[in-house]
Amino acid sequence: MFTPGIWQMLIVLVIILLFFGGKRIPTMMRSIGQSVTEFKKGINDADDPEDGAPPPEDV
Repeated sequence: MFTPGIWQMLIVLVIILLFFGGKRIPTMMRSIGQSVTEFKKGINDADDPEDGAPPPEDV
């Protein structure tokens, strides 16, 4: 398997910084974090039955 070294990681970080700029990266990371949180909340809500109703039966 390929495991990136420190130099490869630094090169990727520099390229990302050049593409997006320093001011935009924190907002992108915050958006990604909120998206992951909402996704997990949606998954948990789908697993929990609402209002004590029994889960739907497969036909």
